[in-house]
Amino acid sequence: MTEIRTPRLILRRWTDDDLVPLSEIHADPEVMRWIGDGSALDLDGTAEAMERWEEEWDDEGFGVFAVELLASGELIGAVGLTVPDGPPEVEHGVAVVWRLGRPFWGQGYASEAAHATLEFALQDRGLDRVVAVNRSGNDESENVIRKLGMKQDGHTTEPGSGSLLTLYSIDLTEYEA
Repeated sequence: MTEIRTPRLILRRWTDDDLVPLSEIHADPEVMRWIGDGSALDLDGTAEAMERWEEEWDDEGFGVFAVELLASGELIGAVGLTVPDGPPEVEHGVAVVWRLGRPFWGQGYASEAAHATLEFALQDRGLDRVVAVNRSGNDESENVIRKLGMKQDGHTTEPGSGSLLTLYSIDLTEYEA
Protein backbone atom coordinates (compact mmCIF):
# COMPACT_ATOMS: atom_id res chain seq x y z
CA MET A 1 0.00 0.00 0.00
CA THR A 2 1.40 3.36 -1.02
CA GLU A 3 1.83 5.82 1.84
CA ILE A 4 3.77 9.06 2.12
CA ARG A 5 4.58 10.79 5.40
CA THR A 6 5.43 14.46 5.63
CA PRO A 7 6.22 16.37 8.82
CA ARG A 8 2.49 16.87 9.53
CA LEU A 9 0.57 14.60 7.15
CA ILE A 10 -0.01 11.06 5.95
CA LEU A 11 -0.96 10.60 2.30
CA ARG A 12 -2.47 7.16 1.74
CA ARG A 13 -4.96 5.15 -0.27
CA TRP A 14 -8.69 5.40 0.44
CA THR A 15 -10.66 3.23 2.88
CA ASP A 16 -14.40 2.84 3.46
CA ASP A 17 -14.00 4.88 6.67
CA ASP A 18 -13.07 7.92 4.55
CA LEU A 19 -16.43 8.15 2.78
CA VAL A 20 -18.37 10.15 5.39
CA PRO A 21 -15.61 12.66 6.29
CA LEU A 22 -14.81 13.24 2.60
CA SER A 23 -18.50 13.67 1.78
CA GLU A 24 -18.66 16.37 4.48
CA ILE A 25 -15.77 18.16 2.74
CA HIS A 26 -17.47 17.71 -0.66
CA ALA A 27 -20.76 19.08 0.70
CA ASP A 28 -19.16 22.49 1.35
CA PRO A 29 -19.88 24.80 -1.61
CA GLU A 30 -16.76 26.86 -0.86
CA VAL A 31 -14.52 23.78 -1.11
CA MET A 32 -16.12 22.69 -4.38
CA ARG A 33 -16.34 26.17 -5.90
CA TRP A 34 -13.29 25.68 -8.14
CA ILE A 35 -13.67 21.94 -8.80
CA GLY A 36 -15.51 20.57 -11.82
CA ASP A 37 -18.71 22.50 -12.39
CA GLY A 38 -18.52 23.95 -8.88
CA SER A 39 -21.32 21.79 -7.48
CA ALA A 40 -21.15 20.23 -4.05
CA LEU A 41 -21.18 16.42 -3.99
CA ASP A 42 -23.45 14.24 -1.88
CA LEU A 43 -22.54 10.88 -0.36
CA ASP A 44 -23.12 9.02 -3.65
CA GLY A 45 -21.06 11.53 -5.65
CA THR A 46 -18.25 11.24 -3.12
CA ALA A 47 -18.37 7.43 -3.31
CA GLU A 48 -18.11 7.67 -7.11
CA ALA A 49 -15.11 10.02 -6.83
CA MET A 50 -13.33 7.69 -4.40
CA GLU A 51 -14.03 4.72 -6.67
CA ARG A 52 -12.67 6.60 -9.69
CA TRP A 53 -9.51 7.55 -7.75
CA GLU A 54 -8.94 3.96 -6.63
CA GLU A 55 -9.43 2.70 -10.21
CA GLU A 56 -6.81 5.19 -11.37
CA TRP A 57 -4.42 3.82 -8.75
CA ASP A 58 -4.99 0.32 -10.14
CA ASP A 59 -4.75 1.38 -13.80
CA GLU A 60 -1.98 4.00 -13.66
CA GLY A 61 0.06 3.25 -10.55
CA PHE A 62 -0.78 6.67 -9.13
CA GLY A 63 -3.87 8.51 -8.02
CA VAL A 64 -5.43 10.86 -5.52
CA PHE A 65 -4.41 10.29 -1.91
CA ALA A 66 -6.50 10.56 1.22
CA VAL A 67 -4.74 13.18 3.38
CA GLU A 68 -4.87 12.91 7.14
CA LEU A 69 -3.24 14.79 9.97
CA LEU A 70 -0.33 12.80 11.36
CA ALA A 71 -1.06 13.92 14.93
CA SER A 72 -4.76 13.02 15.04
CA GLY A 73 -5.54 10.77 12.07
CA GLU A 74 -8.28 13.19 10.98
CA LEU A 75 -9.07 13.18 7.24
CA ILE A 76 -8.53 16.71 5.94
CA GLY A 77 -8.93 16.24 2.19
CA ALA A 78 -7.59 14.76 -1.03
CA VAL A 79 -4.35 15.51 -2.86
CA GLY A 80 -2.75 13.56 -5.66
CA LEU A 81 -2.31 12.81 -9.31
CA THR A 82 -4.87 12.27 -12.03
CA VAL A 83 -5.06 12.03 -15.80
CA PRO A 84 -7.27 15.04 -16.60
CA ASP A 85 -10.23 14.74 -18.95
CA GLY A 86 -9.78 18.31 -20.14
CA PRO A 87 -8.97 20.86 -21.31
CA PRO A 88 -7.51 19.35 -24.51
CA GLU A 89 -4.10 20.93 -23.87
CA VAL A 90 -3.53 18.65 -20.85
CA GLU A 91 -5.70 15.60 -21.58
CA HIS A 92 -2.76 13.24 -22.05
CA GLY A 93 -0.74 14.59 -19.14
CA VAL A 94 -0.75 13.92 -15.42
CA ALA A 95 -2.10 16.68 -13.18
CA VAL A 96 -1.52 17.39 -9.52
CA VAL A 97 -4.83 18.21 -7.79
CA TRP A 98 -6.02 19.04 -4.28
CA ARG A 99 -9.02 19.85 -2.14
CA LEU A 100 -9.02 20.34 1.59
CA GLY A 101 -11.76 20.93 4.10
CA ARG A 102 -12.18 24.61 4.87
CA PRO A 103 -10.94 24.35 8.51
CA PHE A 104 -7.57 23.31 7.07
CA TRP A 105 -7.07 26.18 4.64
CA GLY A 106 -4.26 28.69 5.15
CA GLN A 107 -2.05 26.36 7.20
CA GLY A 108 0.26 25.14 4.44
CA TYR A 109 -1.25 21.65 4.29
CA ALA A 110 -2.12 21.86 0.57
CA SER A 111 1.41 22.93 -0.32
CA GLU A 112 2.96 20.28 1.93
CA ALA A 113 0.83 17.47 0.47
CA ALA A 114 1.15 18.71 -3.13
CA HIS A 115 4.93 18.96 -2.80
CA ALA A 116 5.10 15.36 -1.50
CA THR A 117 2.85 14.28 -4.38
CA LEU A 118 5.04 16.04 -6.93
CA GLU A 119 8.14 14.35 -5.51
CA PHE A 120 6.29 11.01 -5.66
CA ALA A 121 5.36 11.62 -9.31
CA LEU A 122 8.75 12.71 -10.58
CA GLN A 123 11.08 10.62 -8.44
CA ASP A 124 9.15 7.51 -7.40
CA ARG A 125 6.83 7.00 -10.38
CA GLY A 126 9.31 8.27 -12.96
CA LEU A 127 6.97 10.72 -14.65
CA ASP A 128 8.76 13.25 -16.86
CA ARG A 129 6.25 16.07 -16.43
CA VAL A 130 3.35 17.07 -14.20
CA VAL A 131 0.77 19.74 -15.02
CA ALA A 132 -1.68 21.84 -13.04
CA VAL A 133 -4.78 23.68 -14.21
CA ASN A 134 -6.10 26.68 -12.33
CA ARG A 135 -9.36 28.52 -12.90
CA SER A 136 -9.04 32.31 -13.07
CA GLY A 137 -9.69 33.87 -9.66
CA ASN A 138 -8.54 30.91 -7.58
CA ASP A 139 -5.63 32.79 -6.01
CA GLU A 140 -5.12 30.29 -3.20
CA SER A 141 -4.46 27.43 -5.62
CA GLU A 142 -2.25 29.65 -7.74
CA ASN A 143 -0.12 30.27 -4.63
CA VAL A 144 0.24 26.51 -4.10
CA ILE A 145 1.21 26.05 -7.76
CA ARG A 146 3.90 28.72 -7.48
CA LYS A 147 5.26 27.16 -4.27
CA LEU A 148 5.64 23.91 -6.22
CA GLY A 149 7.91 25.70 -8.70
CA MET A 150 5.56 25.13 -11.62
CA LYS A 151 5.85 27.47 -14.60
CA GLN A 152 2.96 28.97 -16.52
CA ASP A 153 2.42 27.34 -19.91
CA GLY A 154 -0.40 29.51 -21.19
CA HIS A 155 -4.13 30.01 -21.02
CA THR A 156 -7.19 28.29 -22.39
CA THR A 157 -10.91 28.25 -21.74
CA GLU A 158 -12.85 25.50 -20.06
CA PRO A 159 -14.99 23.80 -22.71
CA GLY A 160 -18.25 23.65 -20.71
CA SER A 161 -18.24 26.90 -18.76
CA GLY A 162 -15.96 29.12 -20.83
CA SER A 163 -13.99 29.96 -17.67
CA LEU A 164 -10.44 31.18 -18.19
CA LEU A 165 -7.88 28.55 -17.17
CA THR A 166 -4.17 29.00 -16.62
CA LEU A 167 -1.99 25.99 -17.42
CA TYR A 168 1.20 25.19 -15.51
CA SER A 169 3.80 22.46 -15.66
CA ILE A 170 7.06 21.24 -14.21
CA ASP A 171 9.38 18.56 -15.48
CA LEU A 172 12.05 16.51 -13.80
CA THR A 173 14.86 18.87 -14.91
CA GLU A 174 13.08 21.84 -13.28
CA TYR A 175 12.07 20.09 -10.09
CA GLU A 176 13.93 20.76 -6.84
CA ALA A 177 13.09 18.31 -4.06
